[in-house]
Amino acid sequence: MKIGAVAIGRNEGARLRACLESLRGEVEPIVYVDSGSTDDSVAMARTMGVRVVELDRDRPFTAARARNAGFAALAEGGPLDAVQFVDGDCRIAPGWIATAARTLAERPELGIVTGWRTEIAPERNIFHRMAEWEWHRPAGDIRACGGDMMVRADVFAALGGFDGGIICSEDEEFCLRVAAHGHGVHRLPVVMTHHDIAMTRLSEWWRRAERAGHGFAEVGGMVPDHFRKECLRAWVYGGLLPLVALVALAGGAPWIVALVALGYAASWARTAKGLHEQGMAARQALFQAGFLTLSKLPNVQGMLRFHIRRLFGLERRLIEYK
Repeated sequence: MKIGAVAIGRNEGARLRACLESLRGEVEPIVYVDSGSTDDSVAMARTMGVRVVELDRDRPFTAARARNAGFAALAEGGPLDAVQFVDGDCRIAPGWIATAARTLAERPELGIVTGWRTEIAPERNIFHRMAEWEWHRPAGDIRACGGDMMVRADVFAALGGFDGGIICSEDEEFCLRVAAHGHGVHRLPVVMTHHDIAMTRLSEWWRRAERAGHGFAEVGGMVPDHFRKECLRAWVYGGLLPLVALVALAGGAPWIVALVALGYAASWARTAKGLHEQGMAARQALFQAGFLTLSKLPNVQGMLRFHIRRLFGLERRLIEYK
């Protein structure tokens, strides 16, 4: 199979170099799509012999738009069997390209093959440990996956690629359309990419959770049965319960506030218990459950941002956390 690759990024620095180096010798051609970097990303990629596409800065940057531009650039070089998409803060694991290509060749019903991300330094802090756990989803036939994926070129072209107007969870929406088109999405139980989330501040984590909430609302509105549980949990724990507590405080009913607090405590304990039963150490389970409970607040913030923008016809712009 002839495989090309599209890497996307913005101000990734040394992480981009590692990403492009991991692709060299594995695939050809390689395209890097830059979304308005102010560092030396563009010059560095060119010195490495990689074709660079710079997105028009007059339009909002989105990962979907970047991946589509990369695919278009690859297509100019002739027909391909498949394309490996990878974010610029990841590097491809040795052997992944051959494994994924072999799987596509052996299973013609599949449109997408993905694998596991893994953090390069999960011991660095709680944010890295949470990301490491987040990446390891069940293997096998799945409904959707993240943006690191190998896609059949003809399937991508037939569907018109990603929806360039979606600012978050565009990868899940694309997977759902691939499935609706009659092609499977499959996750192999092997490491596909090594990721560096490079997160050190609570504010970065908050914005990332806000972006996820925006994706829940945006893609959930397009595909009503997708993200239904995530939206419901966010509205309850990030919207309804805080509102009830504020009204109770204003109305002089502290017992209601206490009940709300008990509801959060029960959710935290239930989540921690579930994580521990899945194999997470008890201490980390308690910390991660706390963040998962707290994440409903920025989730709702992102959901409200989407609905306000949609209601008033405002332009949707990328929510960056780095």
